[in-house]
Amino acid sequence: MEGRQVSKSEFKAKALEYFRQVEASGESVILTDHGKPTLEVRPYRGNERNPLEVLRGSVVRYSAPTEPVDVEWEAAR
Repeated sequence: MEGRQVSKSEFKAKALEYFRQVEASGESVILTDHGKPTLEVRPYRGNERNPLEVLRGSVVRYSAPTEPVDVEWEAAR
């Protein structure tokens, strides 16, 4: 879970300040209730995004992509 964690009562007192921080930094704020995460305030991202941007950072490991796969396949008979 990424983002700064803030209690609901603290957020209530400084909501506009947190909104400005989220807008400026692009990082989310996680609101907690009795220490447990309950809500997330994050920057709005429109639906019209480049598909490559959506997938950026999602590949965990990419080693030897041209090597054969060591898995036996069951063929339908």
